[in-house]
Amino acid sequence: MSTEKVPDTPVEVIVDLLTKARDIAAACGTVPEELIGHLQRALEISSGLDDYLEKMTTQESEPLAELYKKTISHDWDRVHKEGKTMFRLPKECITGHVEGQTLKMLIHMSHAKRVLEIGMFTGYGALSMAEGLPEDGHLVACELEPYLKEFAQPIFDKSPHGKKITVKTGSAMESLKELAAAGEQFDMVFIDADKSNYINYYNFILDNNMLSLAGVLCVDNSLFKAKVYLKDSKDSNGLALRDFNQFISNDPRVEQVIVPLRDGLSLIRRVSMAPEGSQSQFKITDDEVFRGVKGRSILDRMRLDGKVAYVTGAGQGIGRAFAHALGEAGAKVAVVDVDQVKAETVAHELFLKGINSIAITADISKPEDVQKMIDTVVSKWGAIHIACNNAGINMNSASEDTSLEEWDQTFSVNLRGTFMCCQAAGRVMLKQGYGKIINTASMASLIVPHPQKQLSYNTSKAGVVKLTQTLGTEWIDRGVRVNCISPGIVDTPLIHSEELRPLVQRWLSDIPAGRLAQVTDLQAAVVYLACDASDYMTGHNLVIEGGQSLW
Repeated sequence: MSTEKVPDTPVEVIVDLLTKARDIAAACGTVPEELIGHLQRALEISSGLDDYLEKMTTQESEPLAELYKKTISHDWDRVHKEGKTMFRLPKECITGHVEGQTLKMLIHMSHAKRVLEIGMFTGYGALSMAEGLPEDGHLVACELEPYLKEFAQPIFDKSPHGKKITVKTGSAMESLKELAAAGEQFDMVFIDADKSNYINYYNFILDNNMLSLAGVLCVDNSLFKAKVYLKDSKDSNGLALRDFNQFISNDPRVEQVIVPLRDGLSLIRRVSMAPEGSQSQFKITDDEVFRGVKGRSILDRMRLDGKVAYVTGAGQGIGRAFAHALGEAGAKVAVVDVDQVKAETVAHELFLKGINSIAITADISKPEDVQKMIDTVVSKWGAIHIACNNAGINMNSASEDTSLEEWDQTFSVNLRGTFMCCQAAGRVMLKQGYGKIINTASMASLIVPHPQKQLSYNTSKAGVVKLTQTLGTEWIDRGVRVNCISPGIVDTPLIHSEELRPLVQRWLSDIPAGRLAQVTDLQAAVVYLACDASDYMTGHNLVIEGGQSLW
């Protein structure tokens, strides 16, 4: 088997030509040294590029490295002669390290969960993309040669990400028809197959709506050895890709950019067509439903980029989950807690995720601490857009035994403290003409949870709901919405304490969902109430309790 390197990309072709030109020039005694020097410099620049990219790109995983080595060392000529493959498969078809990591990066950037690959070869690209998918992500790889599925599967099985990959062998177009008939859609499609069929694959995918709304379509080899743009090219694959690139460039359904990575990587995304430009028998209404409010889709409207938020009681439990959720949605987050270490720990968690955050120590039952909290946030970031008043306490006792001290302490934090936070944040928001206040109430505002006895807590949380309703109606016409979230019983370490463990089964029997709430069950609610998509909601008590209040 020949080991001679065959130029396969535009850069490799340039390196090959420059090498020959330099050698010819050097052998000719009449060529000026300056010209030979320029040729050498050009050769150094072009020949060093791929090696540098290889070194600077994040290292591939062990399964990918093993798959690459197995592919390069395999005798593909022998395999074809033995009739195991329909075609002679050149090892140069492998996606490779730099492009594999690029595809993985695109998966992360596009938040893709479902991926379609047309033309798998030995699975390097498929496994690279699978590594970027979330745990519940899925990649369907279409491959004509059954031998390649057998070749790749042992490596897929070694990788923790291999289980995300399903390989469909046979005609890619037949596989596409099956997927389309099943209503499948994909967030990313990667085409690297027979070049003459690129247009057919592309049109079938768009015509059958197989690319999701925000999906990305990637096409490999779109610069094919430079033969797509050399005027004298007669290479059939180069000419097919030239036609494909021009077709995409002229297609009003999409926009594209060709990245000169290796042999060319086209990145194509769907764009909204103007109704008057669409060839349809239907009259399309060009409004905010079609275009999105201010041109933003519903998921974009739920982003919190540029917003400033604080969360009280954010050092643990529900508050910590709220802080992470708001930060993940794009907000800067002030983590507020009476415990300094806990506040700083959560702020550091956010920092590690790339979220701008600060820690503030405050006891919200003290008016001076509340005002200091507000002043700190405004001083740091210049505004407060989202006030998440979550801090609260609960002390259980029979009603006849409830002391005034317990009553006052509970109300001082749960109701008085929440009021002071609302008022202080509200003054800032009313001046801004915009704000979202989200208070944490409780299912206990609707029913009397049992068998535990918690008169002070239940009553204080009912007060939070009425506080929310009152402020919500007073301030909405000045741009400030006030809502609250009423969680059910949340699964926290305290729930599993020796004191409360006997009550868990009793609670579960009262919950139609059959389980306790997780703090993650509440995260989407706080993001919704904090974002522009909920602008028409105010004074609302959003109950999240698995149906417990209905029984």
